[in-house]
Amino acid sequence: MAINFPVGIKTVTISSGPTKVVYYPRVKGMQNKQLQQFINSTIVRQNQQIINEQTGNMDTTVVDLYGYYEIKNNQRDVLSLSLNNYVYHYHAAHGMTVIKSLTFDLQKRRQVELKDLFKPGSDYVKRISELIKVQIKERDIPLLVDFKAIRPDQDFYIADKALIIYFQLYEITPYAYGFPMFPISVYALQDIIDENGPLGRMAVN
Repeated sequence: MAINFPVGIKTVTISSGPTKVVYYPRVKGMQNKQLQQFINSTIVRQNQQIINEQTGNMDTTVVDLYGYYEIKNNQRDVLSLSLNNYVYHYHAAHGMTVIKSLTFDLQKRRQVELKDLFKPGSDYVKRISELIKVQIKERDIPLLVDFKAIRPDQDFYIADKALIIYFQLYEITPYAYGFPMFPISVYALQDIIDENGPLGRMAVN
């Protein structure tokens, strides 16, 4: 029986003052050093992209910049994590937070997108969208516009036996609602998930 140990995680800090601090994860201790380097460079690149998007050409007006991470899944050769970055610009009405997630299939040695979790040709967009519509109604979630469907590359992460689909601030709900998160059980998608992919591994008892 093969045993899949979690990967080691180290916290790295970058700072340019007491109000500008970003913590992000660095994977360590993997046998496959090439894969380890790929994961770490992907994390750094995504983190820098978030910072660039939030500060833009207005770095001098940034009062607060705070970033941290959350490990959502680190088991069964699936690493899924979120990078959370908050920025407040001088005289802005309020700060803005961006959450971006990265998921890696350690068996296949690659980063996975939402489409990669499902069987080729399966209409995962329609299935997930219908499940989200049910949750919106059940949870009485206030919307800015009528929700029709997720994007094919919608933000997501994996947390144990659930696929979490989420939206950015203002994407479908008012700012005050925060980040709309929609947990979907892997068993609600079992007929369309790739059995040899990350969700397939999560579904096994």
